[in-house]
Amino acid sequence: MLPRKRRYIVAETGQKIETVGVIGAGAMGRGIAQVGMTGGMAVLLYDAMAGAAAKARDAIFAQLDQMVSKGRLEDDAAAVAKTRLTVVDTMDAFAPADLVVEAIVENLAIKQEVFRKLEAIVRPDCLLASNTSSLRIASIAATCQHRARIAGLHFFNPVPLMKLVEVIRAPGTSDAAIAALVAVGERMGRLPVVVQDSPGFLVNLGGRAYTQEALRIVSEGVATPAQVDAVMRDNWGFKMGPFELMDLTGIDVNFPVSQIIHEGYFYDRRLATAPLHQLLKESGRLGRKSKQGFFAYDDAGKGVVPSADATSAAPAAEKVVLADADDEALGELLRSFGFEVSGFDDGDSAILCAPLGMDVSTYATERKLDHRRLFGLDIAGKLDKRLTLMRAPGARRDLLDAVVARLHGAGRAVTAITDSPGFIGQRIAAMVANLGCEMAQIRVATPADIDKAMTLGLNYPFGPLALADAMGLETVHTVLTQLQAITGDDRYRPSLWLRRRAQLGLSALTDD
Repeated sequence: MLPRKRRYIVAETGQKIETVGVIGAGAMGRGIAQVGMTGGMAVLLYDAMAGAAAKARDAIFAQLDQMVSKGRLEDDAAAVAKTRLTVVDTMDAFAPADLVVEAIVENLAIKQEVFRKLEAIVRPDCLLASNTSSLRIASIAATCQHRARIAGLHFFNPVPLMKLVEVIRAPGTSDAAIAALVAVGERMGRLPVVVQDSPGFLVNLGGRAYTQEALRIVSEGVATPAQVDAVMRDNWGFKMGPFELMDLTGIDVNFPVSQIIHEGYFYDRRLATAPLHQLLKESGRLGRKSKQGFFAYDDAGKGVVPSADATSAAPAAEKVVLADADDEALGELLRSFGFEVSGFDDGDSAILCAPLGMDVSTYATERKLDHRRLFGLDIAGKLDKRLTLMRAPGARRDLLDAVVARLHGAGRAVTAITDSPGFIGQRIAAMVANLGCEMAQIRVATPADIDKAMTLGLNYPFGPLALADAMGLETVHTVLTQLQAITGDDRYRPSLWLRRRAQLGLSALTDD
């Protein structure tokens, strides 16, 4: 009689996960183990390095004790959670597990070997998940025999504080496995979003636009890192500027991820980083960890950031000329700053315009204005703290200083930049919105989940699709098409998702 074949039964939708194995006792593995314990599940923790799992257990217990001291966890709940953790010496101990989560080094060959070994150890209905942040789940599962139960479960660091978890669906992953992992994420106190298996998944992909467009702006000599950060904080509500953020995560981390994603999407120009990014990595200026990145850092990790503000000792300008006499919004704003505003050019006063996606040079050329006296004021975003003033090559510095002095008198900090289509804020915001639209177009996740993931995973003040709606889809589309026309760079190609909804007057969050 032939031996019966082992049946592989993927977890049913309603099946509860009671025992979780965690492979890897580093920062991510420790965090996953901790939220599993506090979520009421038994956790088996393993690390290939002798003593690492026991050390991680001590760190987790200390973290739980700290939560108790801060009133974030009851003493009894912490004591019970501690009983749920077992340190194991071999992967054979995962035999009773309902789910095993791998959180080891980002090396495809090593991960494949781990998953092959797990297949021979765990029960037929045990789910297998990887916490990888950059490798395709399909690639990890490629050497396995039963791929329907394999998925991604991508947490964010520090796991106990970051509420988001990406549940990654590979081509072979079953609906039942996805449903079970969503339930596990919720039980761990996380907010799950289901994401298709793609380079960078959702958050790491979506985060490229914010930092990489900032790198382009600095590389073009438009502004300094400090100026870009100040504009994105003060005018657009981001808690951290893009350069401060890159220094925090580490250039040795964000540059390779940028390269992996760019290559994974077959070198789409919209995902390309800048040579400056590689330069910092190769020079060892990795950010806070090396005390030098885009900014310098003291021993306490505090950044030494140059001023982003323009200064002026000149007398404040009394009068300005509107480049477009019909621009009522700009005229009203300038009057509120104390300017006498004229629609007629006297041949000597500063001329102000508020271009959308256009630089001052192009604006002056198209309208036959004196580029030496013409200055662009960005009136997109919030204007209560900071204003961005843009000049063309050859601009009169006396007029620039006089305008800056008047704006200072109105209680605003001023960032003075060289010529750039889209200033700073328009460019970066439009690129963030466009990439969010493209992720919706290629079905990385649902529009609602894209916005939820970006706000939770990156602490953005709004999701990219909500940002597109707030700016106005026609506005975002205009900024991008102007950038593409002026620079000739396909980097600014608008997503079809954005274009169609702008044409039809729909929200960016409108699904097909």
